[in-house]
Amino acid sequence: MSGHDRFVDDAAARGLKVEYADRGRAKSLEEAAANLGIEPREIVKTLVVRHPDGSFLFALIPGDRQISWPKLRQLLGVNRLSMPSADVALEATGYERGTITPVGSTTAWPVFADGTIAGRISMGAGEHGLSAFVDASELFRSLDATVADISEPL
Repeated sequence: MSGHDRFVDDAAARGLKVEYADRGRAKSLEEAAANLGIEPREIVKTLVVRHPDGSFLFALIPGDRQISWPKLRQLLGVNRLSMPSADVALEATGYERGTITPVGSTTAWPVFADGTIAGRISMGAGEHGLSAFVDASELFRSLDATVADISEPL
């Protein structure tokens, strides 16, 4: 089953309303936003983060911001977090970099979403060049996400 098929099946199982858009291959987040006719902040990046216990989590960050490692470490009560290699992220989620999303992940890792994410957002849909538009609050509810201040300006 393809990554996009997993996304579609999982979104349906969660009752998540999704619109899909072909944005084409983009060389940057800004180019992807322009292709979709939206602002970079409306694209939500899904980052895979390795917990010190060897498990993983997803961090959802607006496109115009970056993850705040100190804030996320404090929230989780740990001293160290890291980003896995592309191969390890693929093994942990079933998705290649650039297509990663918590929806349809082969393992349902915990989701932490930045509190500035709101309204209609775009995110990966499990396939290169394809975006999914969803309502942020519906997404967070369907994923049982922890919403907190975990980002900072670029």
